[in-house]
Amino acid sequence: MDPAQMPRLQEIHANLVDRLQEAREHGWLGEVAAIETTMAAATQELEAMRERAAQPSTVHLGMPDIRRDAGRFTARPDLG
Repeated sequence: MDPAQMPRLQEIHANLVDRLQEAREHGWLGEVAAIETTMAAATQELEAMRERAAQPSTVHLGMPDIRRDAGRFTARPDLG
């Protein structure tokens, strides 16, 4: 999932908390189980998003050593 969608997923998770409370108050056991399953999946996805957001998005490969590579392409004066 796109990390830019994290606020939306957080909103969904908060809504699920409210729905879970309502389902428990009314004794809707099937609904409670379904909401708990959905909340677990949303929590897992939020954690994965946070982990991805904490990782660097670029990889430093370093700079090539021009001095080392430059000698390969120069003509040798003694061969001319």
